[in-house]
Amino acid sequence: MSAFFPPPAAGADSDRTALRFGATTLTYGELAGAAGSLAARITGSGRVAVWATPSAHTAVAVVGALLAGVPAVPLNPRTGERELAHILGDSAPSAVLADPAAELPAGLTGVPRIDVALTGTVAAPPAGPDDPESPALIVYTSGTTGPPKGVLLSHRALAASLDALADAWSWTADDVLVHALPLFHVHGLVLGVLGPLRRGGEVRHLGAFSAAGVARELGAGGGTMLFGVPTMYHRLADALDGDAGLAAALSVARLLVSGSAALPVHDHERITAATGRTVVERYGMTETLMNTSVLPGGAPRPGTVGVPLAGVGLRLVDEDGSVLGAYDGETVGEVQVRGPNLFSGYLGRPEATAAAFDGDWFRTGDMAVREADGAVRLVGRKATDLIKSGGYKIGAGEIENALLDHPGVREAAVTGEPDPDLGERIVAWIVARDAEKPPAESELAAHVAGLLAPHKRPRVVRYLDALPRNDMGKVLKKALPGAR
Repeated sequence: MSAFFPPPAAGADSDRTALRFGATTLTYGELAGAAGSLAARITGSGRVAVWATPSAHTAVAVVGALLAGVPAVPLNPRTGERELAHILGDSAPSAVLADPAAELPAGLTGVPRIDVALTGTVAAPPAGPDDPESPALIVYTSGTTGPPKGVLLSHRALAASLDALADAWSWTADDVLVHALPLFHVHGLVLGVLGPLRRGGEVRHLGAFSAAGVARELGAGGGTMLFGVPTMYHRLADALDGDAGLAAALSVARLLVSGSAALPVHDHERITAATGRTVVERYGMTETLMNTSVLPGGAPRPGTVGVPLAGVGLRLVDEDGSVLGAYDGETVGEVQVRGPNLFSGYLGRPEATAAAFDGDWFRTGDMAVREADGAVRLVGRKATDLIKSGGYKIGAGEIENALLDHPGVREAAVTGEPDPDLGERIVAWIVARDAEKPPAESELAAHVAGLLAPHKRPRVVRYLDALPRNDMGKVLKKALPGAR
C-alpha cells in the first residue's frame, strides 16, 4: 500500500482542496487522477529525478512516484553544472519529471524527459510498494564536506516522522499550511507538501516569499500554519514594525514553525511582542528527518528546539564516546539519535553509512546541551561551531544569539581560529545595522561577556556587508574570508 496517498481523511473522489500554487489549484480528486496517471507511466522505473521547481507539477511528480513505488530524486533547479553531473552520475535516474514549461539545463540532455500533466484519469491507480522499507526519496546532502551523498529515505521513515509531528502539533485535515520553501529538500517537500497530504489538509505555496503574501494567506485567507526558515521570520519581524495587518494575520495562525537553522532569540522576542504568538522551533536533518520539537501551548522557549518526538531516542556523547547524562544546560556533547525516522543509508556508500553510526545511533555532528526538563539547545556543528578556547568547550550558537541582542548588530556568525595561548580564539563576523557606525570590538566583547561569561566573549571582530548563506538561509561559515 502507499504510505501517503490517498489519505484516509480525503478520498480520491474528494473535492477538497489539496494543493494551491498561485493560481493553480488541485483537489484531492484531481491530484489522484494526475498522480495516478503519471504513476502508471513510470511504474517499473529504477529511479526518477524530479526537477523540483516551486510548482504543483513537482508535488504531482513526487506523489506519482510514491504511488508507483519508484524512488524520486529531487533536483535543485539552481544546482551548478558540476554538482548536477555528480548527482545524475550517482543516482542514475531513468527519467526526469518536469513542469512542461520548465527549461532544463544542458546537463540533463541525456536523461529522458517526462512532462508532468496536472490532469489525468486512472481507474485504479498503483497502490505503492508493499515494503515500507523500500526507498521513497533520495535527497542529496549539501556537500559541505565532500561530494553530495544520496540519502535513502524509506516510506517507513517518512511516515514515522510525519506522524510524530502530527502528534506533537495536533496537525489535522482542517489545517491549511502556508509556506514558500523550496521543494528539493526535507523541509519544503516532506514537511511542507507530504505532511499536509498525509493529514488530508491543504498545501498553499506562495511561490516566492513575501510578508505581504504571508499576511494575505494567513488569518482572513484561511491559513492556519506557517512554515519558514529564520531568514523569513527575520524579514517578518522587520516588517511587523508598523504593519498591523501582518501582525493580525500572524496572531490568528494556529502554528508558526521555524526550522533548518536556529532562529535568533531577538527575532523570537520581536515576533512575540508584536503578535502575542510564539514561534515553534523543531530540529531535524536530511538523514534523520525530524528529531525534536518545542510543543505548542507551553511557555516560550527561545533558543531551544524542544524535546524528542515520539519514537525518537536522543543522547549527548562526549569526545571520548562516553554518554553524557547531565541536564544542566551547560555540558556540551554531540547529538546522537535513533528511531524509525532514520534514513536507510547513503546510496552506494556503505563505508560512509557505517561511519555515520555508533551502533544503531546516528552521529548527527550537531553539538548541544540539555536543559533540566530534557529540552535540547543546539550550540552549533561539531566541525565548524565547537570552539575550544582556554580549556572551555564553547558553542558558537549562544554567542551568535548574544551578539544579535546588541542593537547595532543585524547579522552575526561566530567561528574559532588558532591562538597560541588559548588554543582557539573566538572570532565574530558582524553585519552592522548602520555600516557607517558599526559597534566597536570592545563594545561587542563587553556585551557578550555581560550576557554569558567572560571566556565566551569574541577576541576578534570582523565586519562584512553580508554573511554568505545557502538556499535555506544557513550561514556558510567555510565561505567566510580566511575561515578554517
